Amino acid sequence: MLFAQTSPPNVITTRLTLDEYRAMEETNPERHEYRNGEIITMSGGSESHSAIASNFLIYLGFLLRDTDFRLYNSDLRVWIPEYQCGTYTDLMVVNGEPEFNGNRNDEILNPMLIVEVLSPSTEAYDRGDKFRKYRSIASFCEYLLVSQTEPYIEQYHNLDRDSNDRWLWQVHSHLERTIMLHSLNVEIPLTEIYRRINF
Repeated sequence: MLFAQTSPPNVITTRLTLDEYRAMEETNPERHEYRNGEIITMSGGSESHSAIASNFLIYLGFLLRDTDFRLYNSDLRVWIPEYQCGTYTDLMVVNGEPEFNGNRNDEILNPMLIVEVLSPSTEAYDRGDKFRKYRSIASFCEYLLVSQTEPYIEQYHNLDRDSNDRWLWQVHSHLERTIMLHSLNVEIPLTEIYRRINF
């Protein structure tokens, strides 16, 4: 298989059919994103990246344990039909039963909340093209971009579920702050997100 490097240098791309990609993902220990035929090898995360994502999962899992919301870590892909894109999130929440892509059980179609912990190699993509692709998902209504180098979280919330062009942006940059997750109707303190993270 021929891989070609693109910028940034630790992201590698190649082209496969969708069936070839899915077969590869079932056995490959590395994560890859599928972008309409292009396969992007995703770089590994840091200890802080993993700890922050775990903190989110643990705290939200406790808050939502008796609700219809379901939390998923980065083991499942989000499938974005409009862009023929399969990608991994750090955390996603689904309201009720997950909707899967056809007969797959590893590609979810209906996330409502997505959390991405930012890495230097993916930050621009997470803020730009990836967010644009996520916004094409009808159920998607809240997005968190979480810094791993400082207590700083950007929150985007869709103010109009019938439209895709009215998103409220809010910044949370102090550890004493609490974030209201509108889609879940719960609050999460930044101290829980950044628990045992040293800056």
